[in-house]
Amino acid sequence: MDALTPLLAADSLFPRGVLPYLVGGLLVGLGAAVIYLATGIIAGASTFLESTLSYVSRVERFNRFTYVQSRDWRVVFTLGIVAGAAVWGFALAPDPGIWTTDVQWWRLLGGGVLVGIGTRLGKGCTSGHGVCGVGSLSNTSLANVATFMTFAIGTAQLVQAVGVSP
Repeated sequence: MDALTPLLAADSLFPRGVLPYLVGGLLVGLGAAVIYLATGIIAGASTFLESTLSYVSRVERFNRFTYVQSRDWRVVFTLGIVAGAAVWGFALAPDPGIWTTDVQWWRLLGGGVLVGIGTRLGKGCTSGHGVCGVGSLSNTSLANVATFMTFAIGTAQLVQAVGVSP
């Protein structure tokens, strides 16, 4: 029975099996590697958003030369992320009901605003720091990912302890 304990623990952590997460992780890593090798640019989603804002904003921060020069392919990349999720959710997902939530809209909006603020304070997002920064052993990214994970785990534990529900 002791030999089966890790397998049982993995079953509770990965109720749909390990394969979808493994394939997804490999595809994310491959995409980040291709973008970096082809352009020298780290594939962080927050930078992609900032470059997209250069289309509509005159703020100097959003109109850096590298943003303006690369914004067309960055928009295509970002739309590909959204389109890929939509195709999966509407056409390929085994249970389309998994895309629903009981969380109130104002909590989702508030969470999104807090994530945006954290992204600015952390000088990047989880995809940039977590996938590309950790992969390149950046000290800043390692510290940021440790901070992200600490606060995410702490918040989840606090929410569960307080009994907050959607």
